[in-house]
Amino acid sequence: MREITIALAQMAPVLNDNEENLRRMAATIQRICSEQPTTLIVFPELALSGYECGLNFTRLAERVPGHAVSYLAGKAAEFSVHVAFGMPVKEKVESILFNAAVLIGPDGELIGEYRKLHLRGEEKLAFRPGYRLPVFETEFGNVGLLIGWDLAFPEVARSLTLDGAELIVACAAWETATIEEWRAYTVARACENAIYLAAANRVGQEPSYTFGGESTLVGPRGQVQSALDEAVEGYAVATVDLDEIRRVREEQQILQARQPAAYRALVRRY
Repeated sequence: MREITIALAQMAPVLNDNEENLRRMAATIQRICSEQPTTLIVFPELALSGYECGLNFTRLAERVPGHAVSYLAGKAAEFSVHVAFGMPVKEKVESILFNAAVLIGPDGELIGEYRKLHLRGEEKLAFRPGYRLPVFETEFGNVGLLIGWDLAFPEVARSLTLDGAELIVACAAWETATIEEWRAYTVARACENAIYLAAANRVGQEPSYTFGGESTLVGPRGQVQSALDEAVEGYAVATVDLDEIRRVREEQQILQARQPAAYRALVRRY
């Protein structure tokens, strides 16, 4: 068995305040790890800054590695836990920004960074889309990252699966108004790929948005392993066996039965 314990940290980031959000994430890491040994803690999309920052993203965005990554890397090393969280990232050219997710290892090392592919609404005014779907090797298995609206595109989770991901981590800022879509996508992405999906969604309100929470950990048969039903701050924890993925795929043949030659339309622009 390859058992790992995953915690989904459902928080309401303070808008435009990186330092306060870092303090709150650090306190959450300490609280979770003090209560039980934990392999991975997942925070929401743009947990560092808040979502509706507008022009402030230019000021709030950081490089990777940088201050925020180094600070949380210290906490990850202190409690020997992997940490995934969302943040605005900038390139050497200050005006080039990305909506990103970062994965830190239990020794405090930076494992990797993913930049959101599918930008929605006003995100397009602040960020550039990413262009890669990396899969990261960790001490417990292969991990893929996605962010928010990426969940609506089955190609993302399938690409990560075909490249060897055993766990997909989703950092999200999904609205209450479309929370039914969130419920459907999280279950669908997990069971259609026979994979574990750890999806942390934020809560709280910003000037134009109310966020729906319902962070969830879904297994390879589409079963909900752990979830937060209410749109309140808190966390959910579950222990899962990554070897279950192999058993389900051998039973269902969900990947082996694919017919890629018939799917050429998938790469055609609409």
